[in-house]
Amino acid sequence: ELIALITLGLIKIRGDKCWRDLTCMDFHYETQPVPNPMSYYLHRTPWWFHRFETLANHCIELIVPFFTFMGRRMCMVNGVLQILFQVVLIISGNLSFLNWLTIVPSLACFDDASLAFLFGSRAKKTVLEIQEEAATGRTLQPSKGMLIRRVVNVSLGILIGFLSVPVVTNLLSSRQVMNTSFDPLRIVNTYGAFGSITKERTEVIIQGTLASDPKDPGAVWEEYQFLCKPGDIYRRPCVISPYHYRLDWLMWFAAFQTYEQNEWVIHIAGRLLSNDSTVLSLMDHNPFQGRATPRWVRGEHYIYRFSRPGSSSAAQGKWWLRKRIGPYFPPVDLEGLRGYFQSRDWPILTSPSTGAKCPVLKTALLMLLLLKHV
Repeated sequence: ELIALITLGLIKIRGDKCWRDLTCMDFHYETQPVPNPMSYYLHRTPWWFHRFETLANHCIELIVPFFTFMGRRMCMVNGVLQILFQVVLIISGNLSFLNWLTIVPSLACFDDASLAFLFGSRAKKTVLEIQEEAATGRTLQPSKGMLIRRVVNVSLGILIGFLSVPVVTNLLSSRQVMNTSFDPLRIVNTYGAFGSITKERTEVIIQGTLASDPKDPGAVWEEYQFLCKPGDIYRRPCVISPYHYRLDWLMWFAAFQTYEQNEWVIHIAGRLLSNDSTVLSLMDHNPFQGRATPRWVRGEHYIYRFSRPGSSSAAQGKWWLRKRIGPYFPPVDLEGLRGYFQSRDWPILTSPSTGAKCPVLKTALLMLLLLKHV
Protein backbone atom coordinates (compact mmCIF):
# COMPACT_ATOMS: atom_id res chain seq x y z
CA GLU A 1 0.00 0.00 0.00
CA LEU A 2 2.87 2.37 0.82
CA ILE A 3 4.32 2.11 -2.69
CA ALA A 4 0.90 2.39 -4.32
CA LEU A 5 -0.01 5.58 -2.47
CA ILE A 6 3.35 7.23 -3.04
CA THR A 7 3.10 6.29 -6.72
CA LEU A 8 -0.32 7.95 -6.88
CA GLY A 9 1.02 11.06 -5.20
CA LEU A 10 4.14 11.38 -7.33
CA ILE A 11 2.33 10.86 -10.63
CA LYS A 12 0.14 13.82 -9.70
CA ILE A 13 2.94 16.12 -8.55
CA ARG A 14 4.95 15.30 -11.68
CA GLY A 15 1.93 15.40 -13.96
CA ASP A 16 -0.70 18.04 -14.50
CA LYS A 17 0.22 21.56 -13.43
CA CYS A 18 -3.13 21.88 -11.66
CA TRP A 19 -1.93 19.44 -8.98
CA ARG A 20 0.92 21.82 -8.17
CA ASP A 21 -1.15 25.00 -8.17
CA LEU A 22 -3.91 23.20 -6.21
CA THR A 23 -6.67 23.79 -8.77
CA CYS A 24 -7.35 20.21 -9.95
CA MET A 25 -10.37 19.78 -7.71
CA ASP A 26 -12.00 22.74 -9.46
CA PHE A 27 -12.55 20.33 -12.36
CA HIS A 28 -12.37 16.77 -11.03
CA TYR A 29 -15.93 16.27 -9.79
CA GLU A 30 -17.43 17.38 -13.09
CA THR A 31 -14.96 15.65 -15.41
CA GLN A 32 -14.31 12.33 -13.62
CA PRO A 33 -15.34 9.20 -15.54
CA VAL A 34 -18.72 8.57 -13.91
CA PRO A 35 -19.94 11.28 -11.49
CA ASN A 36 -22.55 10.57 -8.84
CA PRO A 37 -25.10 12.93 -7.21
CA MET A 38 -22.58 14.09 -4.59
CA SER A 39 -20.20 15.08 -7.38
CA TYR A 40 -22.82 17.57 -8.54
CA TYR A 41 -22.84 19.39 -5.20
CA LEU A 42 -19.14 19.02 -4.40
CA HIS A 43 -18.27 20.64 -7.72
CA ARG A 44 -19.90 23.86 -6.49
CA THR A 45 -18.12 24.06 -3.14
CA PRO A 46 -16.00 27.21 -2.57
CA TRP A 47 -12.62 27.62 -4.23
CA TRP A 48 -10.78 27.49 -0.89
CA PHE A 49 -12.34 24.10 -0.15
CA HIS A 50 -11.04 22.76 -3.47
CA ARG A 51 -7.55 24.03 -2.58
CA PHE A 52 -7.79 22.30 0.79
CA GLU A 53 -8.91 19.05 -0.87
CA THR A 54 -5.98 19.06 -3.27
CA LEU A 55 -3.47 19.82 -0.53
CA ALA A 56 -4.99 17.12 1.70
CA ASN A 57 -4.71 14.64 -1.18
CA HIS A 58 -0.97 15.33 -1.46
CA CYS A 59 -0.46 14.95 2.28
CA ILE A 60 -2.36 11.67 2.51
CA GLU A 61 -0.62 10.13 -0.50
CA LEU A 62 2.91 11.46 -0.02
CA ILE A 63 3.41 12.08 3.72
CA VAL A 64 0.94 10.07 5.80
CA PRO A 65 2.06 6.63 4.47
CA PHE A 66 5.40 7.11 6.25
CA PHE A 67 3.54 7.15 9.58
CA THR A 68 3.66 3.36 9.22
CA PHE A 69 7.26 3.41 10.45
CA MET A 70 6.72 5.84 13.34
CA GLY A 71 5.39 3.51 16.00
CA ARG A 72 2.08 1.88 16.87
CA ARG A 73 -0.03 4.99 17.34
CA MET A 74 1.16 6.79 14.23
CA CYS A 75 0.69 3.61 12.23
CA MET A 76 -2.94 3.49 13.35
CA VAL A 77 -3.33 7.19 12.52
CA ASN A 78 -2.16 6.32 9.02
CA GLY A 79 -4.74 3.54 8.83
CA VAL A 80 -7.57 5.79 9.99
CA LEU A 81 -6.66 8.59 7.57
CA GLN A 82 -6.27 6.25 4.62
CA ILE A 83 -9.63 4.59 5.25
CA LEU A 84 -11.37 7.94 5.70
CA PHE A 85 -9.73 9.18 2.50
CA GLN A 86 -11.02 6.20 0.54
CA VAL A 87 -14.50 6.61 2.03
CA VAL A 88 -14.55 10.23 0.86
CA LEU A 89 -13.55 9.10 -2.64
CA ILE A 90 -16.30 6.46 -2.62
CA ILE A 91 -18.88 9.06 -1.62
CA SER A 92 -17.73 11.63 -4.19
CA GLY A 93 -17.74 9.53 -7.36
CA ASN A 94 -18.18 6.15 -9.03
CA LEU A 95 -14.59 4.88 -9.18
CA SER A 96 -15.62 1.21 -9.30
CA PHE A 97 -14.02 -1.11 -6.75
CA LEU A 98 -10.61 0.60 -6.58
CA ASN A 99 -11.20 2.51 -3.36
CA TRP A 100 -12.84 -0.46 -1.68
CA LEU A 101 -9.79 -2.59 -2.43
CA THR A 102 -7.44 0.10 -1.13
CA ILE A 103 -9.17 -0.03 2.25
CA VAL A 104 -8.17 -3.68 2.72
CA PRO A 105 -4.38 -3.22 3.15
CA SER A 106 -5.05 -0.25 5.45
CA LEU A 107 -6.55 -2.68 7.96
CA ALA A 108 -3.04 -4.03 8.56
CA CYS A 109 -2.23 -0.75 10.33
CA PHE A 110 -4.28 -1.91 13.32
CA ASP A 111 -2.92 -4.49 15.77
CA ASP A 112 -4.85 -7.10 17.74
CA ALA A 113 -5.33 -4.85 20.75
CA SER A 114 -6.91 -2.07 18.70
CA LEU A 115 -9.30 -4.49 17.01
CA ALA A 116 -10.15 -6.54 20.11
CA PHE A 117 -13.58 -4.91 20.41
CA LEU A 118 -14.61 -6.69 17.22
CA PHE A 119 -14.22 -10.15 18.76
CA GLY A 120 -15.98 -12.09 21.49
CA SER A 121 -14.58 -13.18 24.85
CA ARG A 122 -13.67 -16.67 23.60
CA ALA A 123 -11.45 -15.29 20.85
CA LYS A 124 -9.81 -12.88 23.30
CA LYS A 125 -9.13 -15.74 25.73
CA THR A 126 -7.51 -17.82 23.00
CA VAL A 127 -5.26 -14.92 21.99
CA LEU A 128 -4.21 -14.38 25.62
CA GLU A 129 -3.28 -18.06 25.97
CA ILE A 130 -1.15 -17.90 22.83
CA GLN A 131 0.55 -14.75 24.08
CA GLU A 132 1.26 -16.33 27.48
CA GLU A 133 2.79 -19.39 25.82
CA ALA A 134 5.00 -17.19 23.68
CA ALA A 135 6.07 -15.15 26.72
CA THR A 136 7.14 -18.24 28.68
CA GLY A 137 8.97 -19.72 25.72
CA ARG A 138 6.64 -22.73 25.50
CA THR A 139 6.30 -22.63 21.75
CA LEU A 140 5.84 -25.66 19.56
CA GLN A 141 8.70 -26.90 17.46
CA PRO A 142 8.06 -26.05 13.81
CA SER A 143 6.84 -29.00 11.79
CA LYS A 144 8.16 -29.97 8.38
CA GLY A 145 5.17 -28.30 6.75
CA MET A 146 5.80 -25.07 8.65
CA LEU A 147 9.43 -25.04 7.55
CA ILE A 148 8.46 -25.61 3.92
CA ARG A 149 5.98 -22.76 4.12
CA ARG A 150 8.61 -20.44 5.57
CA VAL A 151 11.02 -21.30 2.77
CA VAL A 152 8.31 -20.66 0.17
CA ASN A 153 7.35 -17.35 1.80
CA VAL A 154 10.95 -16.14 1.97
CA SER A 155 11.57 -17.24 -1.62
CA LEU A 156 8.50 -15.38 -2.84
CA GLY A 157 9.59 -12.31 -0.89
CA ILE A 158 13.01 -12.37 -2.53
CA LEU A 159 11.44 -12.87 -5.97
CA ILE A 160 9.03 -9.97 -5.51
CA GLY A 161 11.87 -7.80 -4.21
CA PHE A 162 14.00 -8.60 -7.25
CA LEU A 163 11.15 -7.98 -9.70
CA SER A 164 10.31 -4.72 -7.94
CA VAL A 165 13.66 -3.10 -8.72
CA PRO A 166 12.43 -1.54 -12.01
CA VAL A 167 9.20 -0.52 -10.27
CA VAL A 168 11.12 1.43 -7.63
CA THR A 169 13.44 2.84 -10.30
CA ASN A 170 10.40 4.08 -12.19
CA LEU A 171 9.01 5.54 -8.97
CA LEU A 172 12.18 7.57 -8.43
CA SER A 173 12.43 8.66 -12.05
CA SER A 174 11.37 12.14 -13.10
CA ARG A 175 9.81 10.44 -16.16
CA GLN A 176 7.61 8.18 -14.08
CA VAL A 177 5.24 5.99 -16.09
CA MET A 178 1.93 4.84 -14.63
CA ASN A 179 -0.05 1.65 -15.16
CA THR A 180 2.87 -0.30 -16.62
CA SER A 181 4.11 -3.83 -16.03
CA PHE A 182 7.79 -4.77 -15.99
CA ASP A 183 7.74 -8.54 -16.41
CA PRO A 184 5.95 -10.94 -18.79
CA LEU A 185 3.82 -12.45 -16.02
CA ARG A 186 2.81 -9.01 -14.72
CA ILE A 187 3.55 -9.98 -11.13
CA VAL A 188 4.63 -6.44 -10.29
CA ASN A 189 3.58 -3.20 -11.92
CA THR A 190 3.17 0.51 -11.42
CA TYR A 191 -0.15 2.14 -10.73
CA GLY A 192 -1.37 5.66 -11.14
CA ALA A 193 -4.60 7.53 -11.66
CA PHE A 194 -5.55 11.09 -12.54
CA GLY A 195 -2.01 12.18 -13.30
CA SER A 196 -3.71 14.68 -15.55
CA ILE A 197 -7.16 16.17 -15.11
CA THR A 198 -9.45 17.01 -18.00
CA LYS A 199 -10.68 20.56 -17.65
CA GLU A 200 -13.77 20.10 -19.80
CA ARG A 201 -16.18 17.19 -19.95
CA THR A 202 -16.99 15.89 -23.42
CA GLU A 203 -19.44 13.13 -24.19
CA VAL A 204 -20.17 10.95 -27.20
CA ILE A 205 -23.92 10.73 -27.75
CA ILE A 206 -24.97 7.87 -30.03
CA GLN A 207 -28.09 8.55 -32.07
CA GLY A 208 -30.15 6.60 -34.56
CA THR A 209 -32.74 7.49 -37.18
CA LEU A 210 -35.34 5.66 -39.25
CA ALA A 211 -34.90 8.12 -42.12
CA SER A 212 -33.63 6.71 -45.40
CA ASP A 213 -31.38 9.73 -45.98
CA PRO A 214 -29.20 10.79 -43.02
CA LYS A 215 -28.61 14.19 -44.65
CA ASP A 216 -32.30 14.97 -44.77
CA PRO A 217 -32.90 18.06 -42.56
CA GLY A 218 -36.18 16.49 -41.53
CA ALA A 219 -34.55 13.31 -40.23
CA VAL A 220 -35.38 12.67 -36.58
CA TRP A 221 -32.35 11.51 -34.60
CA GLU A 222 -33.10 9.74 -31.33
CA GLU A 223 -30.58 9.15 -28.56
CA TYR A 224 -29.47 5.93 -26.93
CA GLN A 225 -28.86 6.24 -23.20
CA PHE A 226 -26.09 4.33 -21.46
CA LEU A 227 -26.57 2.76 -18.07
CA CYS A 228 -24.76 5.43 -16.09
CA LYS A 229 -22.68 7.87 -18.10
CA PRO A 230 -24.14 11.35 -18.73
CA GLY A 231 -26.50 11.60 -21.66
CA ASP A 232 -30.01 12.81 -20.91
CA ILE A 233 -29.47 16.17 -19.20
CA TYR A 234 -32.52 15.56 -16.99
CA ARG A 235 -31.26 12.26 -15.62
CA ARG A 236 -29.76 12.28 -12.13
CA PRO A 237 -26.17 10.99 -11.96
CA CYS A 238 -26.19 7.37 -10.86
CA VAL A 239 -24.66 5.55 -7.89
CA ILE A 240 -23.02 2.24 -8.82
CA SER A 241 -19.83 1.93 -6.73
CA PRO A 242 -18.35 -0.62 -6.16
CA TYR A 243 -19.94 -1.99 -9.33
CA HIS A 244 -18.34 -1.07 -12.64
CA TYR A 245 -20.00 -0.39 -15.99
CA ARG A 246 -17.05 -0.98 -18.25
CA LEU A 247 -18.60 0.36 -21.46
CA ASP A 248 -19.62 3.61 -19.77
CA TRP A 249 -16.06 3.96 -18.46
CA LEU A 250 -14.54 3.38 -21.91
CA MET A 251 -16.90 5.92 -23.47
CA TRP A 252 -15.37 8.53 -21.15
CA PHE A 253 -11.94 7.88 -22.66
CA ALA A 254 -13.33 7.82 -26.18
CA ALA A 255 -14.92 11.24 -25.71
CA PHE A 256 -11.61 13.09 -25.48
CA GLN A 257 -10.07 11.11 -28.33
CA THR A 258 -11.29 10.33 -31.85
CA TYR A 259 -13.22 7.38 -33.17
CA GLU A 260 -10.17 6.45 -35.25
CA GLN A 261 -8.36 5.90 -31.94
CA ASN A 262 -11.34 3.96 -30.60
CA GLU A 263 -12.58 1.81 -33.46
CA TRP A 264 -14.64 -0.27 -31.05
CA VAL A 265 -17.11 2.65 -30.96
CA ILE A 266 -17.91 1.89 -34.61
CA HIS A 267 -18.29 -1.75 -33.62
CA ILE A 268 -20.92 -0.67 -31.09
CA ALA A 269 -22.70 1.37 -33.77
CA GLY A 270 -22.77 -1.64 -36.09
CA ARG A 271 -24.25 -3.83 -33.39
CA LEU A 272 -26.96 -1.26 -32.72
CA LEU A 273 -27.81 -1.25 -36.41
CA SER A 274 -28.21 -5.02 -36.30
CA ASN A 275 -30.33 -4.78 -33.15
CA ASP A 276 -27.80 -6.86 -31.21
CA SER A 277 -29.35 -7.87 -27.88
CA THR A 278 -25.97 -8.09 -26.15
CA VAL A 279 -25.06 -4.47 -26.87
CA LEU A 280 -28.58 -3.28 -26.16
CA SER A 281 -28.35 -4.92 -22.73
CA LEU A 282 -25.56 -2.44 -21.99
CA MET A 283 -27.91 0.45 -22.67
CA ASP A 284 -30.38 2.03 -20.29
CA HIS A 285 -32.68 3.26 -23.05
CA ASN A 286 -33.19 2.04 -26.60
CA PRO A 287 -35.33 4.64 -28.41
CA PHE A 288 -36.29 2.03 -31.02
CA GLN A 289 -37.56 -0.57 -28.57
CA GLY A 290 -40.62 -2.24 -30.08
CA ARG A 291 -40.16 -0.35 -33.34
CA ALA A 292 -38.19 -0.74 -36.54
CA THR A 293 -34.41 -0.91 -36.22
CA PRO A 294 -32.63 2.36 -37.10
CA ARG A 295 -31.33 2.65 -40.64
CA TRP A 296 -28.51 4.97 -39.66
CA VAL A 297 -26.49 5.52 -36.49
CA ARG A 298 -24.14 8.41 -35.76
CA GLY A 299 -22.08 9.81 -32.91
CA GLU A 300 -22.41 13.42 -31.80
CA HIS A 301 -19.83 15.23 -29.68
CA TYR A 302 -20.97 17.47 -26.81
CA ILE A 303 -19.50 19.52 -23.99
CA TYR A 304 -21.28 18.79 -20.70
CA ARG A 305 -21.33 20.96 -17.60
CA PHE A 306 -23.17 20.60 -14.33
CA SER A 307 -26.07 22.98 -13.93
CA ARG A 308 -25.78 25.28 -10.94
CA PRO A 309 -27.84 24.24 -7.89
CA GLY A 310 -30.65 26.73 -7.38
CA SER A 311 -30.48 28.04 -10.94
CA SER A 312 -33.41 28.15 -13.35
CA SER A 313 -31.93 25.17 -15.20
CA ALA A 314 -31.80 23.14 -12.00
CA ALA A 315 -35.37 24.19 -11.24
CA GLN A 316 -36.37 22.69 -14.60
CA GLY A 317 -34.83 19.39 -13.51
CA LYS A 318 -31.62 19.70 -15.52
CA TRP A 319 -28.59 18.13 -13.89
CA TRP A 320 -26.46 18.93 -16.92
CA LEU A 321 -26.10 21.66 -19.52
CA ARG A 322 -24.62 20.74 -22.86
CA LYS A 323 -23.36 22.32 -26.05
CA ARG A 324 -22.78 20.53 -29.34
CA ILE A 325 -19.19 20.48 -30.60
CA GLY A 326 -19.85 18.65 -33.85
CA PRO A 327 -19.95 15.11 -35.23
CA TYR A 328 -17.91 12.43 -33.48
CA PHE A 329 -18.37 9.86 -36.23
CA PRO A 330 -20.48 10.26 -39.37
CA PRO A 331 -23.77 8.46 -40.02
CA VAL A 332 -23.18 4.78 -40.79
CA ASP A 333 -25.48 2.02 -42.00
CA LEU A 334 -25.27 -1.76 -42.10
CA GLU A 335 -24.27 -2.01 -45.73
CA GLY A 336 -21.53 0.58 -45.39
CA LEU A 337 -20.06 -1.06 -42.29
CA ARG A 338 -19.79 -4.62 -43.60
CA GLY A 339 -16.51 -3.94 -45.38
CA TYR A 340 -15.21 -2.06 -42.33
CA PHE A 341 -15.95 -5.06 -40.12
CA GLN A 342 -14.44 -7.55 -42.57
CA SER A 343 -11.19 -5.56 -42.83
CA ARG A 344 -10.77 -5.87 -39.06
CA ASP A 345 -11.80 -9.52 -38.79
CA TRP A 346 -14.78 -8.62 -36.65
CA PRO A 347 -17.87 -10.87 -36.64
CA ILE A 348 -19.90 -10.18 -39.78
CA LEU A 349 -22.87 -7.88 -39.31
CA THR A 350 -26.26 -9.41 -39.95
CA SER A 351 -29.58 -7.75 -40.54
CA PRO A 352 -31.94 -7.66 -37.54
CA SER A 353 -34.20 -10.33 -39.04
CA THR A 354 -31.36 -12.82 -39.48
CA GLY A 355 -29.30 -12.08 -36.40
CA ALA A 356 -27.04 -14.63 -34.78
CA LYS A 357 -28.80 -17.19 -32.62
CA CYS A 358 -26.07 -17.63 -30.03
CA PRO A 359 -26.20 -14.82 -27.44
CA VAL A 360 -23.46 -16.45 -25.33
CA LEU A 361 -21.04 -16.37 -28.26
CA LYS A 362 -21.97 -12.79 -29.08
CA THR A 363 -21.41 -11.75 -25.48
CA ALA A 364 -18.01 -13.42 -25.41
CA LEU A 365 -16.94 -11.73 -28.65
CA LEU A 366 -18.07 -8.31 -27.44
CA MET A 367 -16.30 -8.65 -24.09
CA LEU A 368 -13.13 -9.79 -25.85
CA LEU A 369 -13.22 -6.67 -28.01
CA LEU A 370 -13.75 -4.37 -25.03
CA LEU A 371 -10.99 -6.02 -23.00
CA LYS A 372 -8.51 -5.05 -25.69
CA HIS A 373 -9.09 -1.43 -24.72
CA VAL A 374 -8.29 -1.49 -21.01
